[in-house]
Amino acid sequence: MAKGTRAIDVLRRAGVEFSVHEYQIGETDLSYGEAAAASLGVDSGRVLKTLVAMVDGNPVVGVVPVSRHLSMKRLARAVGGKKATMAEPSDAQRLTGYVVGGISPFGQRRRLPVFVDATAVGYDTIFVSAGRRGLQVEVTPADLMVLTRATEAPIAE
Repeated sequence: MAKGTRAIDVLRRAGVEFSVHEYQIGETDLSYGEAAAASLGVDSGRVLKTLVAMVDGNPVVGVVPVSRHLSMKRLARAVGGKKATMAEPSDAQRLTGYVVGGISPFGQRRRLPVFVDATAVGYDTIFVSAGRRGLQVEVTPADLMVLTRATEAPIAE
């Protein structure tokens, strides 16, 4: 089993059930999430991407299916703010401690408010980054929500 990421450490310490899945990323893959879904042979609605955005100047995390886009308007509304923009990749990496394409909602360097798209909670299990490119963890939506203190909201389009 893969080891060595803060995300996996968080899940182990919490005592929740999870599975680790490795997959190969091709040099031409533009979407790590879509590559993960294809490699794992699962519906892309079950594979979630973790994105860092700024809402009224404050960092927040949006977790949405890789098959959809994070809506800046919906995220701002969910947070109770006026304007949302994507964080610069360097800021996302600094805030989370993970590289872009491997940002996990678990074990981030700084605990940021997390908003999970409402479609994600309808599955028995979902896949999120385990903290590095080419590595996913499969968890229940309930464990994701509890461990990240997330808010469910319709933030994808």
